[in-house]
Amino acid sequence: MRAPFALCLLAAATAQAQTAADAAADAGNGREIEEIVVLAHPLSAEGLAQATLSLEGEALTRNMSATVAETLARQPGIQNSAFGNAAGRPVIRGLAGPRVRLMEDRLDTLDVSVTSADHATSVDALVADRIEVLKGPSTLVYGSGAIGGVVDVHTGRIPHQRSDAISGGIEARVEDSTEQRSTVGELDFGTGPLAFHVDGFYRDANDYDIPGCVESDELRAAEGGESCEEEDTLPGSELETWGGALGASYIGERGFVGLAVSRYDSDYGLPGGHAEEGEEADAEEQGNPTINLDQTRYDFEAGYEDPLPGFSSVNLRVVYNDYEHKEIEPDGEVATRFDNEAWDTRLELSHSQTLGFLGTAGLQYSYKEFSALGEEAFIEPVDTSLLAAFWVGERSFSAFQLETGLRIETVEHNPDTASNEDFTLLSSSAGLVIPFGSGWEAGLQADYSERAPVPEELYSNGAHLATQAFEIGDPELDEERALNFSATLGFDSDRWRLSASAYYTSFSDFIYEFFTGVDEGESGLPVLQFTQDDADFYGVDLSAGWRIASFAEGELWLNGMFDYVAAELDVNGNDNLPRLPPWRLGVGAHGSWKALTATVDYLYAHEQDDVTEFELPTDDYEDLRIFVGATLPVNFGQVEVFVQGKNLTDDEQRYHTSFIKDFAPQPGRTLEGGVRVTF
Repeated sequence: MRAPFALCLLAAATAQAQTAADAAADAGNGREIEEIVVLAHPLSAEGLAQATLSLEGEALTRNMSATVAETLARQPGIQNSAFGNAAGRPVIRGLAGPRVRLMEDRLDTLDVSVTSADHATSVDALVADRIEVLKGPSTLVYGSGAIGGVVDVHTGRIPHQRSDAISGGIEARVEDSTEQRSTVGELDFGTGPLAFHVDGFYRDANDYDIPGCVESDELRAAEGGESCEEEDTLPGSELETWGGALGASYIGERGFVGLAVSRYDSDYGLPGGHAEEGEEADAEEQGNPTINLDQTRYDFEAGYEDPLPGFSSVNLRVVYNDYEHKEIEPDGEVATRFDNEAWDTRLELSHSQTLGFLGTAGLQYSYKEFSALGEEAFIEPVDTSLLAAFWVGERSFSAFQLETGLRIETVEHNPDTASNEDFTLLSSSAGLVIPFGSGWEAGLQADYSERAPVPEELYSNGAHLATQAFEIGDPELDEERALNFSATLGFDSDRWRLSASAYYTSFSDFIYEFFTGVDEGESGLPVLQFTQDDADFYGVDLSAGWRIASFAEGELWLNGMFDYVAAELDVNGNDNLPRLPPWRLGVGAHGSWKALTATVDYLYAHEQDDVTEFELPTDDYEDLRIFVGATLPVNFGQVEVFVQGKNLTDDEQRYHTSFIKDFAPQPGRTLEGGVRVTF
């Protein structure tokens, strides 16, 4: 019954409320434009690769969640690998893990969230000024491994501009589902050539409410039709996170140099099953394990304009990271400790027109010392180094714009006991941007990317309770290669907005895990083995908006979105890949009048029954959200108050992208309110 209803809604409007329609609504009221914007340009405002989607302002406020992945999860082509409330990484066009790079201010977050689905990322959406998403393999500036895409959280912790005035803000919000309380504040000030930034945040939440059973219907049916024991909350979904940063810059007439020191601490629970065979009863009596995570990060950045003849700017970014997290059993014993001491460095030199091209050349070097010690350490300590050179550029012709780039990269893994593995990788990209008609623009792009296996894929060999499997890597894995073709179509006018893309990616030696069908003797866990086969991914992303009314000091837009991805392995028998997202459809309306704004969003996610061996399907679900906000000017700035409801139908939602979807549904009906003061 739900799918036909959703399709009828799509016929009424084909785009989602988090589109550039918000920008038009704000612009019509004379306020600062805050939007999700699609850019068709190979070089962003900071001088590098094409930004596909940018989430900021009111759109960021409406979507704000406990993780960056959940904050983005309603955008076309993006979903969340959700492991409870605190952990989750973005899934872009069906690709996740090491194929999606998560960054803070254009440098790696340097956490260990790629190692396991239950490891949280170390950047909080609360401190984001803007979140940019780069989809597809045209992200070679940031690494050949980012075949799926890049998510970059901009924090502004290193100031780039002088300001003798004091500016900043503070926001507080509460919600009922988890009794969550969150607060964030930031302050920017300066004197003469010196500029300073201070921020801090705190988030505290109990186990979140769920609408029904902890275990899915599919799991209970597979286990013999066990009865449903309803729970009010999801055990192990609590979290407490806090942190902050101090940054300072010296800004001259042609350049700047800055430094920021930040801290991130989080204590959070782990929902789902985390016990080996024979230990289930004891685990249920004791409770869920927790993770204690802390990271200290040091960022350095320097930039200079017109450094040499023929070059317009140079930029150097360096980050050093000291990361540790401990996995703690319900009885208080530290079971496993993960450490990651790492560097990431990027030097970028933008050149003036050469052979008709404007572009940026650069070097990148990163080094990580990773270790996992304890009874649940399923991978041995390993050091990883990366050295790369890259160039991206654009050239304008009378009828189109040419975008191109090249990256050469070497990756070396040096484990404690196994032999070293090294890879030499090549990635390239070429595309055309073709403007035509009034407001219309088309894009065609082809990319070739190579990715080195990560240590987890090479060296895993042990029980991994987060995935309830005994994982075995393969040190003989080759590099993964992908050839991608994509086409985009965009339109922008006062009354219509459209952004549509279709893509096809052919992988050679795609790396994935498969269930062997046997259990490991000591742990009793099913064995997952890393292997390689060819694979194909294809799909579409769509968002659009239609302004149906305009009146004095206000307007009304209809919006919507649609995304779909399919994938298949080149194997005999079951050729499905695990945790592939289902298609989704969203419609909504956004209105503004004077100081008031209101948004209604409806999202439908289809069932997913194209599953691999030993994987259970998921049911469809709906998500209805309403947001109402008011902005009031005061003598020192402005005050914004807002309320919103999420999952107002109290539907049982299970993300097929989650490892623990059958043990951990998403939150039920949630009401949230907040206030923001800016000056």
